Amino acid sequence: MGKPLTEQELHNLAMNIVGRQLEAEGYEFMAINSKPKKNPQYVCLKEKVLHFIVVRNVEYPNNPKDYDLEVMQKVKNHAEKFEARTYFAGVGLSNASNREHPVYLNEDYIVDYQGLIEILE
Repeated sequence: MGKPLTEQELHNLAMNIVGRQLEAEGYEFMAINSKPKKNPQYVCLKEKVLHFIVVRNVEYPNNPKDYDLEVMQKVKNHAEKFEARTYFAGVGLSNASNREHPVYLNEDYIVDYQGLIEILE
């Protein structure tokens, strides 16, 4: 049995998954913050528009599309000062052999990531 990933390791994994997608879609990274509670995790520029992106590792069986409204509202209020758009990126990570078990180092895992969710309100 491997060593379960720590919260920070799971967060870093989620950051890498989102970061690769952003890079592939042509986002330019202005600032990256890998601390889970320091928002936003990514500040990016695309087509001359700033994007504030909050990344969260979401534990199974929680829905990676569900976000903390209060946290996202704070980020959105901050983003508006910079005329930036605000997004949530929830990444569900679970053990491939048994979703009830933790994600272990060097073992297969399942990724449930459905892209950026724009916070409009």
